[in-house]
Amino acid sequence: MNAPLRRVGVVVMVLFGLLFANLNWIQAYKADEYRTSDYNGRVQVAEYERKRGNIEAGGTALATSKETSGELKYQRTYPGGAKYAHVLGYKPVNLADTGIEKFENDFLAGTSDQLFIDRFKDMFTGDKTGGGNVLLTLSKRAQDVAYEQLRNNRNDVPKGAAIAIDPRTGAVQALVSMPSFDPNPLTGHNTNEAAAAHNALEQNPNGPLKNRALGEVLPPGSTFKIVVAAAALENGIGQDTRIPAGSSYTPPTSGTPIRNAAASICPEDEVTLMNAVTESCNTGFAQLGVRLGADKIKEKARQFGFEQEDLTVGHLGEGGYPVAASRTGSMENADGGDDPAALAQSSIGQRDVRMTPLQGALIAASVANGGSQMRPYLVRQLLGPDRTTSYYTANPRELRQPVSGQVAGDLRDMMVSVVENGTGENARINGYTVGGKTGTAQSAPDRPDHGWFIGFALDKDGNPVSAVCVMLEQAGPGGSAEAARIAGQIMRAAIADPGGR
Repeated sequence: MNAPLRRVGVVVMVLFGLLFANLNWIQAYKADEYRTSDYNGRVQVAEYERKRGNIEAGGTALATSKETSGELKYQRTYPGGAKYAHVLGYKPVNLADTGIEKFENDFLAGTSDQLFIDRFKDMFTGDKTGGGNVLLTLSKRAQDVAYEQLRNNRNDVPKGAAIAIDPRTGAVQALVSMPSFDPNPLTGHNTNEAAAAHNALEQNPNGPLKNRALGEVLPPGSTFKIVVAAAALENGIGQDTRIPAGSSYTPPTSGTPIRNAAASICPEDEVTLMNAVTESCNTGFAQLGVRLGADKIKEKARQFGFEQEDLTVGHLGEGGYPVAASRTGSMENADGGDDPAALAQSSIGQRDVRMTPLQGALIAASVANGGSQMRPYLVRQLLGPDRTTSYYTANPRELRQPVSGQVAGDLRDMMVSVVENGTGENARINGYTVGGKTGTAQSAPDRPDHGWFIGFALDKDGNPVSAVCVMLEQAGPGGSAEAARIAGQIMRAAIADPGGR
């Protein structure tokens, strides 16, 4: 055989070898991936042969499956439409699933190892037993109120979020992100129409697919003063301790003065810590932060939950919505020493401080619950297809204890004063003790300010029943007052609907 033919033969043998190796790679290593791929039509048909379990809250089905006459036997539907979209997510045919639909997919689909006995029985009966059912912690009344109040807020703000939790357990009572979206068009069996609906949502500049309650981080403004006040209380400063204030304060390293929101706010040279919180005294907290130092402020924020990168909200065991980490940002000079200007701005919730609405609710809940911060969760129970067998029941547990009971009590008194005597009066609820803190945060020089409110409600015996955070993006003047009003409405609804607690 001449040399050219030998070379051709070698090349052919190498190509056959590569083809053989690729076939083995596909059959031995990629088989499961291809078999379970969303793009495998046979897998889709088989998946939709089994009726998917319900997602429910307070005895109401929020996600169900209806029978169709098409090739795919069942279609996922969401009776509540946009109201629950950012909690439930959606289960489409070809797109990626999201939310509780994603995190509890195996149980809802009936493929979970927990439901093996049901599938085993089906082998003999020929039935297709439906998937398991997921029961959520949501208070339907609180969720309804949160959605309607945010959607129809008096400042006509299109973007915002609200989240309410039970301080004693961490159970999420309401979770709304605005703008929202109707998940029903995304789950239709006409995949071209579903993809077009999804693309329209993705291209919407207001970001309706974004879960702002858990994933948005914005400057929290004066709500962050509760963290600074906690650090002060732990470092020898009491409610009645007088701290420097005044109408204006210029940090030593900056020519830019810090002023209060109005000339009537703490114009005197000194105010008590109680009055500084009640009036939301910027100059007092700016100087207090410089006095305490960056290390104490950052550490106290960390103890409340700032910087945590692995928190999820869903099933208490594992999985769920990933929560964006809240950050305090840099407060130091290049040489590592404190930068008084950065520290002063950070101490009033500006500069690089960023917080999620969930973090705001957790701060309020910790104060209301005597210093104990419970791990937030959405999934209350997993019920089998027969609805009589429980495979999981949430057992609330503490996430951390950011402050002692004594400090929590002092903070509680100050936050109650904010609602009874200060800027949070819109959150009042007859027959309940309500505490809170408003926040107005600059977003950009040419944009309106964000409006925040964090707060809690206590019953007549002093037991916490709800903690909430409401955030209105670029709400402008009166944004924090409107956030406080909405927060009061949500907590009132949660109180009236004990099934959500």
